[in-house]
Amino acid sequence: MIEAKTTTEVLLQALPYIKRFRGKVVVVKYGGSAMTDEALARQFAEDVVLMHQVGIKPVIVHGGGPQITELHGRLGKSTEFKDGHRVTDAESLDITRMVLVGKVNREIVSLINRHGPHAVGIAGEDAGLLLATERHPELGFVGDVKAVNPHLIHKLLAEDLIPVISTIGSDAQGQAYNINADAVAGAVAATLGAEKVVYLTDVEGLRHDVADETTLINRTTADQLDALVEQGVIGTGMIPKVAACIHAVRNGVASAHMVNGTTPHVLLVELFTDAGIGTMITTEETP
Repeated sequence: MIEAKTTTEVLLQALPYIKRFRGKVVVVKYGGSAMTDEALARQFAEDVVLMHQVGIKPVIVHGGGPQITELHGRLGKSTEFKDGHRVTDAESLDITRMVLVGKVNREIVSLINRHGPHAVGIAGEDAGLLLATERHPELGFVGDVKAVNPHLIHKLLAEDLIPVISTIGSDAQGQAYNINADAVAGAVAATLGAEKVVYLTDVEGLRHDVADETTLINRTTADQLDALVEQGVIGTGMIPKVAACIHAVRNGVASAHMVNGTTPHVLLVELFTDAGIGTMITTEETP
């Protein structure tokens, strides 16, 4: 059992952060092992609800790559990737939409709503939320974010609800596209002028040496990340997240964070403790 003194110290440490972030938007990109592990998924929902209860305005953007791959396999359809993107023909788009909108989104909403009627699931196609453009003809129906229409998100936040966004967007003609969830989270955070955007990953954060956990980059800037990408320090798998973080902080988001989603209650640790964990990205160096 945690001693009363320890509990008090934790609460006192959290208090200034609760005051600081009250009323602020925090966008969370949810994916990886944190999504597929049942215990971690429950803890994620608890963290989001606690954030909401103390006055923070969480907005959840989720992926679903492993679930999409699994359903492709069950349906006997092969999966092809080019430059880290899933080649998406019309049939694959239908499968992706079923998984993201019809399954994963509903599961996240259900987990959060076990604690009360807080969450609402929406897709990027809803009310023109995510305006998409084709990324490359060879990739099929894979899109980039051209613009974010935040009207629907603002209405949900004004009603004290938690938006949970799946990343199927559409172009001006109504054609649907699957969009990388990392990019969507960064674009949504920038459009909302969020205080933070937090990426749950399967590693502690960015490292100077991927194989050496002692080289974790605790704090860095967008300019420094640009240099690390050019030097080849950042692995290809992390580049979409890095690009999204850079876009977010250069477009009004106070800070972007990459944290290990397999750490219990990682959102609360990152938001409400002095030390924090993972990698924090800003536009300027912080003391």
